[in-house]
Amino acid sequence: MMKTLNDYLAMSYRMEIVEDKDGGGFVVSFPELPGCITCGDTIESAVANAENAKKAWFEAAFESGIVIHEPDSLEEYSGQFKLRIPKSLHRSLAEHSKKEGVSMNQYCVYLLSRNDAVYSK
Repeated sequence: MMKTLNDYLAMSYRMEIVEDKDGGGFVVSFPELPGCITCGDTIESAVANAENAKKAWFEAAFESGIVIHEPDSLEEYSGQFKLRIPKSLHRSLAEHSKKEGVSMNQYCVYLLSRNDAVYSK
């Protein structure tokens, strides 16, 4: 059975968020969707723009007959783990996330993905 646009939009593709040191703002890409890249002034706007970019990328792929690869299986990962950190770091993360206008969870995901991208090259 052929997958629809909504089938692909419902799948969890890995999103990478990188701070643009020169131009300001944040760049978002989906490594499993070649050329699907966007940006935003804040993490929040960059992520919102990324959802629109992903939908446009899928629509263009359908029109052009490009093969769309499904995301790597994440079945064996729950997406949650417990982390103990010093209270001073907890306070700092809470303050920075509030300043960015995002939840502390979103802010920590951004920091982890940015640093993981550096080490995975």
